[in-house]
Amino acid sequence: MRAIAANCLIFLALAVCGSSQTASTAPLSRQEFTRLLVAAAIERTHHSVRYISEYVRIPYPGGDVPADTGVCTDEIIRSYRAVGVDLHKEVHEDMRQNFTTYRDQGHIRQAHPDPNIDHRRVPNLMLFFQRKGESLPVTNRAADYAPGDLVTWDLGGNVPHIGIVVDEKTRWSGRYMVVHNIGQGPKMEEVLFNWKITGHYRYFGPTGCVTARCR
Repeated sequence: MRAIAANCLIFLALAVCGSSQTASTAPLSRQEFTRLLVAAAIERTHHSVRYISEYVRIPYPGGDVPADTGVCTDEIIRSYRAVGVDLHKEVHEDMRQNFTTYRDQGHIRQAHPDPNIDHRRVPNLMLFFQRKGESLPVTNRAADYAPGDLVTWDLGGNVPHIGIVVDEKTRWSGRYMVVHNIGQGPKMEEVLFNWKITGHYRYFGPTGCVTARCR
């Protein structure tokens, strides 16, 4: 039922955005964008996804690995794509134009930009969100993390992970939960402080992006 409601919310918002010339050119407010993004992230938890991290060649732009496979980054990519933002295109284009920055600051081992994998690596997403979105303080206060926020962690041994904060809270702690995939498919869990937080971001799509026009 929650999945159906989330899909309806996204569908209705897109229909409204495209219902007139005025609506299709007026940007969504941050509040509206966040609501749609969070609904899309929660909807992802109703999908069965096998954790497969193999390199896969995919069409560009708008490509994706098989729908029943993916890693933590794919849940972020798919959630944003559901609201009209293609991180596949956005990340690759920024890396192609600023590869030295990504190589040096992101400490990546890539020899060159690669549209098949650029957007699927946590360090690349971290630097992209820092460059194109908002980089927020990393704290140990749950109140500093809001629905729609993107959080990255070090699971130990420099193994990166990423998830998105949603608007569902646990009864026992009152903290917002996180949608992420750490190996068992997309789950909504209270894991915000389970590992060392390495990044905290907000991203509302390309400058001037409108949901109906980002597709």
